[in-house]
Amino acid sequence: MLTEGDIELINEPQIGIVAANRSGKGPQLTPVWVDTDGSAVLFNTSKGRVKEKLIAADPNVSICVVDNKNPFRWVNVTGTAELIEEGADDHINKLAKKYLGVDEYPYRQEGEERVIVRITPTSRTGA
Repeated sequence: MLTEGDIELINEPQIGIVAANRSGKGPQLTPVWVDTDGSAVLFNTSKGRVKEKLIAADPNVSICVVDNKNPFRWVNVTGTAELIEEGADDHINKLAKKYLGVDEYPYRQEGEERVIVRITPTSRTGA
């Protein structure tokens, strides 16, 4: 469902805004570093953070990625998220390289456990 243009945008160091559901309170919006495996949108977070807890409770999410140089180039993906532990440490390091130009994620907290959030699209819009 992702277009070639979507994949190109997501592969650039753009920020995504993920919307997770807060039961009866409206969405919780969070800026995140984004990635793709070609068919899904991925981001990385720590276990225990609000977005991780909300997604574990309700995996229906949306994420919008907007080109920081051209706000009329964007994609919004709605879908089902899964939390993946395997490879999450390597993934956050890959994102640190993409966004910061460093080999290792520098903001790790002691004892922090990372997870990949993989959003399988059920719908997409974009320009």
